[in-house]
Amino acid sequence: MSFDSNFTAVVTGGASGLGRATSELLLKNGAQVLVLDMDQEAGEEFSQAHERAEFIKTDVTQAKEVEAALKTGQSQLGSMRALIQCAGIAKAEKILNKDGSPQELEHFAQVVQVNLLGTFNVMRLAAAQMKSNEPDSDGERGVIVNTSSIAAFEGQIGQTAYASSKAGVHALTLPAARELAREGIRVTCIAPGIFDTPLLAGLPEKARVSLAQQMPFPQRLGQAEEFASLAHEIITNKFLNGETIRLDGALRMPPR
Repeated sequence: MSFDSNFTAVVTGGASGLGRATSELLLKNGAQVLVLDMDQEAGEEFSQAHERAEFIKTDVTQAKEVEAALKTGQSQLGSMRALIQCAGIAKAEKILNKDGSPQELEHFAQVVQVNLLGTFNVMRLAAAQMKSNEPDSDGERGVIVNTSSIAAFEGQIGQTAYASSKAGVHALTLPAARELAREGIRVTCIAPGIFDTPLLAGLPEKARVSLAQQMPFPQRLGQAEEFASLAHEIITNKFLNGETIRLDGALRMPPR
């Protein structure tokens, strides 16, 4: 489905990986896209390569930065109709280190700060902007697509912080959808499995093959374009609401 030329989407983490693929697909289908990302070089390169894309360097955990970015985006592209949140970090660390010392609390807090608080921060500010949109024929004013992970359901050893943060994103989905329904705003969530993103690009080929072999079917890593395709479907299928959708090739992660 193609979008109206005035349709504006905001993509956090939109300069690379899942977010970049999503931004590219939305642009291909006629949308205008505001990319929010911390990688200034990649963000500027993306906006320069795409006529209807704008980039603003933004830390999703900082309320004033996000508020300013959304206001700037609104003045340049119009009010957003869709928000896709792909910004996040992943750090592997056990509760107890090899020497028996406990994980630094700051390390846990940083992951939760970016993945969970950052997601909520952008969502609340986006909803405040979306509620002023003119409703469409279904009364919809906007749609929010957050990104969780299958780690929210089967967190592995060393993923306490990451799994907790992504479980929080999953838990946000239903109460947010219920509350924002009165504003005509849908809230959904994608929980991807193992995807071939820059995060995995640095792994040795043997490790990448091993990861792919864990997949029931198809026996390969997920492609960023497949995530983007699902995000696009959620935006255009208005009966999808309040749900977290696993995108994982039937993978269920083992303890380690």
